[in-house]
Amino acid sequence: MAALLETLVIPRASALPSVAFTPVAVSSSVGLSNFGGLKIRPSLSTAKLSSSKKLGRGSSRIICEAQEAAIDVAAVTDSTWESLVLKSDSPVLVEFWAPWCGPCRMIHPVIDKLAKQYAGKLKCYKVNTDESPSIATQYGIRSIPTVIIFKNGEKKDAVIGAVPESTLTTSIEKFL
Repeated sequence: MAALLETLVIPRASALPSVAFTPVAVSSSVGLSNFGGLKIRPSLSTAKLSSSKKLGRGSSRIICEAQEAAIDVAAVTDSTWESLVLKSDSPVLVEFWAPWCGPCRMIHPVIDKLAKQYAGKLKCYKVNTDESPSIATQYGIRSIPTVIIFKNGEKKDAVIGAVPESTLTTSIEKFL
């Protein structure tokens, strides 16, 4: 017995025009088992898809919420590292991450929450280790996610892995 499989191409969320997102209610009609990180985006036009096939079921696109999670915390590059991190007057939390890293995507919402919670007391940034490998090498980053806290331009503490919020809070509180 042969089965026919169709390929569905879903464009990256960053390549699409900005439209409000609505959370997905877990439903058997979607055909996915309990995924909390997915959202359905109404289709703008089937002509904009790289495939000419219609998406079906209301012509919606399913996107991963984790792609949107890293937006709140500003990125640091080789060119901005010294001015934003090393010369900062306040303590700085830096998350070393990469887009392909699952645990990194899990910790993004925690870092976003901490950035809001400690606004004015702590600056939070992220470094994409694929785009700025020299910074990662300089600080001996061998595993991601790694969160490093800097104070007065010096590395004070490092936390490796996707840890609970309480672990990061304890580390932050030591240097405020």
